[in-house]
Amino acid sequence: MSIVHQTRSYDAVIVGARCAGAATAMLMARHGGRVLLIDRAEEGSDTLSTHALMRGAVMQLQNWGVLLPIIAENTPPIRRTSFIYGEAPAIDIDLSESHGTQALYAPRRTVLDRNLVRCAREAGVDTLFGVTMTGVIRGPRGSVRGVTLRDKAGEHEVRCELVVGADGRNSPLARHVGAGLIKCGTNASQVVFGYFSGLRDCGYRWYWGNGAAGGIIPTNDGEACVFLSVSHDGPHDLLGAMRGGDLGAMADRLVPAMGRDLAGAKLSGKLRGFAGQVGHLREACGDGWALVGDAGYFKDPITAHGITDALRDAQLLADAWSRSRLDDYPAIRDALSRDIFRLSDRIAGFDWSMEEVASLHRSLNTAMQANQHWIADNLYRRREAA
Repeated sequence: MSIVHQTRSYDAVIVGARCAGAATAMLMARHGGRVLLIDRAEEGSDTLSTHALMRGAVMQLQNWGVLLPIIAENTPPIRRTSFIYGEAPAIDIDLSESHGTQALYAPRRTVLDRNLVRCAREAGVDTLFGVTMTGVIRGPRGSVRGVTLRDKAGEHEVRCELVVGADGRNSPLARHVGAGLIKCGTNASQVVFGYFSGLRDCGYRWYWGNGAAGGIIPTNDGEACVFLSVSHDGPHDLLGAMRGGDLGAMADRLVPAMGRDLAGAKLSGKLRGFAGQVGHLREACGDGWALVGDAGYFKDPITAHGITDALRDAQLLADAWSRSRLDDYPAIRDALSRDIFRLSDRIAGFDWSMEEVASLHRSLNTAMQANQHWIADNLYRRREAA
């Protein structure tokens, strides 16, 4: 570890350099903070993701100056989303001009995360990769005042005023600080996904069958992220079927409309799977610590809203910190997350009819629009104050 990182005093250490952590570090540095961003993985590594950005995420990336570099890496614009319920005709929604965004995007995480890390560095953030957080340093009355880190050279201490856990749904920082559980989901979906070429770009396509769901999400370099999802506790063993390597055959059986759309597509690389995990809403912050992204708020990926919420919460946390009002963060986060968390958990139960899941999606759209309006209003207030 560089001697700079051992001796420099930091306002914040961010644990986890994926989209939530890198965005938080960038924004705190832009507010004048001295920030260290660390990650146990090597820089540029990939991670499980649905990739889909909703309107709020695109608005924020555009405002932060990160969107254009992402588009420049052959990230296609997405101007339509379609919902296909069983064998009924697709419900197509035009995604054109709204709140200043002309399209949505679904960048690979190697593109999104890397560009956020680059922008964080440009804002003055110090970065360390291949470094593991092993514990926290306690101050008077148990407050958190830094972290212990391990790299190839051994153990190190870094002191700071705030430690931010952006270290995923099984967050070690949340465990170290004893972050309490506010809400816990009841359902979880198992998911198999892969990257395919040779598909027509028809925008986001979301498929719903009896006890199963799937999606086709256009991403970088002419490929699409294709996923199939079923209940974790249901009768279908997707992860077992994954060993056969034929996602199209699985889709033919569970969501025929999706199987037909996959005809002729070619898998790039291997299929990957996620066994599922129930969602959680943890305490957002305490004395000297805070959580952002999946570390604090994880919901089933069936609604593909994780990245959008992570970027929203990065802005919420950075703004609250800049005002020295960290206690503002949890109330706003929880209010904006409550309905999306509840609806994602309900949809992940797979115990709905086509009419019922369509109704759940209408409710989800209302909750998403409330988030989009809040983000738009927040960006407007920030521009007015500048």
